Amino acid sequence: MQTKSDSHSVAPAKQGIAAALRAFGWICFWLELVLAVVCGIALLFAVSGRNISDETVGGIGIGIFWAIGGVLASLFSVFVAFRYTGISKALRSPNTAKHPKKADVTQLLRLGVIAGLAGMLLGILGAGSTLGVLVAKSVSMPQLSVAAYDPSKSIRGLDVFVAMANLIVITANFLGTVAPLWMLNWLHRD
Repeated sequence: MQTKSDSHSVAPAKQGIAAALRAFGWICFWLELVLAVVCGIALLFAVSGRNISDETVGGIGIGIFWAIGGVLASLFSVFVAFRYTGISKALRSPNTAKHPKKADVTQLLRLGVIAGLAGMLLGILGAGSTLGVLVAKSVSMPQLSVAAYDPSKSIRGLDVFVAMANLIVITANFLGTVAPLWMLNWLHRD
């Protein structure tokens, strides 16, 4: 025989929040993970193609540094997105004692926003420094004569990989910021 507490189901509002957290959690998890891996591969190409003693890559190293920081922030956002799915599972539990408090959900979503913003900042710093180096190199390239060719002033394809990696980092962290912001807005609407 079932008691009233055994047949208790999750409130419809909590079911909606749990479903949204689950959906956004998995979408953000996979999108950010794929973008972080793509960015990591682009950085791996850029770093492995560098000749450490070669002067042709001057200035690009700082862009690589910021991009790696952005990837790490993106990977942290992937972890936070995975936590959204855990909170969703706890909210779907018929045992209300296992339900997280609204403040805990809000705190996790805010952590996701902060991680995404930090990653975007690192990506913007990396993209700005990389593009600054690429512009400086393109302006200093000889226009008329190949005889005056200076390899330190040429733009290499690997330099462009660093710029691409930083833009991918910005995109990944943008996704990691938009989803929790939307969820925070949805959670706190009256």
